[in-house]
Amino acid sequence: MNRFPIALNAASRARMHAAGTLVFLLGCALHGPAQTVPQLPLHTSGYQIVDAGNRPVCLKSVNWYGFDQKEYVPGGLDHAPLATIVGLIKSMGFNSVRLPWANETLEKNPVVVDYAIKANPQLRGKRAMEVMDAVIDALEKAQIMVILDNHVSRADWCCKDDDGNGLWYSKEYPESAWLADWMTIVRRYRKQPWVVGVDLRNELRSGAAWGGTNKKLDWHAAAERGGNAVLTVNPKLLVMVEGPQYSTDFRGAEKLPIVFKVPNRAVYSPHAYSFGTGFKNYAELAQALDERAGFLLHATPAIPLWIGEFGTCQTLTPCEGDPKGTWIRGFVRYVKEHPELGWSYWPLNGTQSSGYSRKYDDPETFGLLTTDYQHIAAPKLLELFRSIGLQPQE
Repeated sequence: MNRFPIALNAASRARMHAAGTLVFLLGCALHGPAQTVPQLPLHTSGYQIVDAGNRPVCLKSVNWYGFDQKEYVPGGLDHAPLATIVGLIKSMGFNSVRLPWANETLEKNPVVVDYAIKANPQLRGKRAMEVMDAVIDALEKAQIMVILDNHVSRADWCCKDDDGNGLWYSKEYPESAWLADWMTIVRRYRKQPWVVGVDLRNELRSGAAWGGTNKKLDWHAAAERGGNAVLTVNPKLLVMVEGPQYSTDFRGAEKLPIVFKVPNRAVYSPHAYSFGTGFKNYAELAQALDERAGFLLHATPAIPLWIGEFGTCQTLTPCEGDPKGTWIRGFVRYVKEHPELGWSYWPLNGTQSSGYSRKYDDPETFGLLTTDYQHIAAPKLLELFRSIGLQPQE
């Protein structure tokens, strides 16, 4: 989660009549036939993500955090059975989960504390990565896709400029560890087809740039190294690439695109929050979104966009940064008008994990679930998402 506005785009309306785009429009943003189970693996085709049968797939995702924080497991396993939480994800209509993890979680792989999994006694005594295995297996059984997100190096709440997690490396976790950890976790799930993608690094900041002469800050070059390392282990994955300035600034990507050794794998992933936007009307909001990353939907080479994070208060109003709910309604309108966009809401969690400025088990005010993880806490928000293709499941 960040405290900066998004960067998105003005889609070229002429492309809506190109081959396959009308199908994508119905399947992604507007009410249409219920989305069929995708034929995995996925790949990209122009500005779309498509399945192995070349059918467009819209990733309608939700973030489920916790493997990136002090308990080393996703929130809610202390309150509800894993199957209950996964069932709620499915019932709300999400077809995919962005699953944040920390390098510390993977490398230390600690035995999970009992209090964090007390509603799931079958997980008692398990290590963090064994719990991740169980979570991904449960999502697979529900036919929910997974995007693994390298959120931070040191497990903690994200994000600040000076938190030590702003680049893809740190003194404690150098780039060599980042690359090795990605290869390790991708190898772990190489035979798990429902792990369809990786998000190379969350919300680059702390001076990170798209290109430039300073190799220590050149995220573009590092992202290509990271993506190529991932694809060496599993060439079937999508590779999501965020941008600098908390993933709100892709202005360097048009002249300097991401190019991996394996084609048709790259996806750009901007983030979006209301904090600091200060727009007066929808036209100003749309212009701001257009200028930050929207132009990428008509850039060359053609690379899809998936909004890896956006969020607001579960009550819609009142909300810090968006007291009348006008930003979130404008944002949803923008996504509806740009059906090429996939998206991922932040977060699913009903309670907080331990971390900087966070207290374990405090209510998560942006969360879609109640604090007991048994019910939906944001019905008005989910109703709003129906206009961009989220279809509740029985």
